[in-house]
Amino acid sequence: MAWNEPGKKGRDPWGDRGDAQDLDEVVRRIQQRLQGFFGGGNGDSNKLFGFLFGGIAVAAWVLFTGVYTVDAAERGVELRFGKYLQTTMPGLHIHLPWPMVTHQVENVDSIRNFSHRTQMFTKDENLVEIDMVVQYVINDVEDYLFKIRDPALTVQDVSESAIREVVGTSTLEAVLGADRPKIPQQTMQIIQETLDDYQAGVLISSVNLQQVQFPSDVKGATDDVVKAREDKERFENEAKAYANDVVPKARGRAARRIQEAEAYREQVVAEAEGDAQRFLQILTQYQAAPGVTRERLYLETMEQVLGRNAKVILDTEGNGNLIYLPVDRLLEQSGARRFTDDSGGNRFSTSSGKSSDNNNSRDDDDYRSRRNRQ
Repeated sequence: MAWNEPGKKGRDPWGDRGDAQDLDEVVRRIQQRLQGFFGGGNGDSNKLFGFLFGGIAVAAWVLFTGVYTVDAAERGVELRFGKYLQTTMPGLHIHLPWPMVTHQVENVDSIRNFSHRTQMFTKDENLVEIDMVVQYVINDVEDYLFKIRDPALTVQDVSESAIREVVGTSTLEAVLGADRPKIPQQTMQIIQETLDDYQAGVLISSVNLQQVQFPSDVKGATDDVVKAREDKERFENEAKAYANDVVPKARGRAARRIQEAEAYREQVVAEAEGDAQRFLQILTQYQAAPGVTRERLYLETMEQVLGRNAKVILDTEGNGNLIYLPVDRLLEQSGARRFTDDSGGNRFSTSSGKSSDNNNSRDDDDYRSRRNRQ
């Protein structure tokens, strides 16, 4: 049913202006009820109602503008007529209501971050595109709010200036190669030092280079450069691996040959010293008995020469016939055995058990008798 249906007066809330009288009637009834509740007269009830309404308004004013809480991860700042008053810690706090004292609460534990992509030139005039992410927290809320106008914008500007300074003083190989991890560290140090000079109240927690690449216009040519650089590093690593394999072996062989040479030198020197000692001994014997010593040396020499042969041919005295004497077979038949003495010559002995010295003495006697007959 419509409000303004014909014949239904008073049903249209916009059509009858007598509603103002109804509102006055409602207020009057509320006053009467309050008057009956507090038991006062008409004038007293109006005063009491005014005081009550004013008290409620003041309480609401103080509650909404002078009471606040600070969480564990936050810090509060109170201002007296716009001037810094104090920094409040976590908990419930009450101060004079607005506009005498105001407060502002900032989260000092949350990590704020921003990303920045820009193009810049390296030291060797190569254009690179860098995508950087900077993370920071508030370490001094008073400085953060009052020392600089726009802290977030200041951090962005300082970070861009720092990365340009680092990249602008580095070569392309350093930016894309092994020195790339050093760039965020250097950038972070410059950012923090600059913000400390500004008293920004900000602590940089990390600087990350998400991507370092060439612009799309020169990407094809620069990819070839990067590939060539990677090939260079691979070849260098292979060469180092080959050197690490070959050089120790060569050093080992050299050390072994040096040791062999030293051992050979010591052996030769020892043999020479031994020969010298033997010669001195023979010289002493020769000086004592020259004839006997000479004859003995001759016999030992003949023994060494003939001991290496398997047969001996003797020329009999006064007869032109040659006699073939198969010494090796005679020794085999008589069960003789060969052994090597210290001087390197060979001596023969039969199985009869007689010593070689007796045989040599008989040979010496035969030799002397032949020389005497001659």
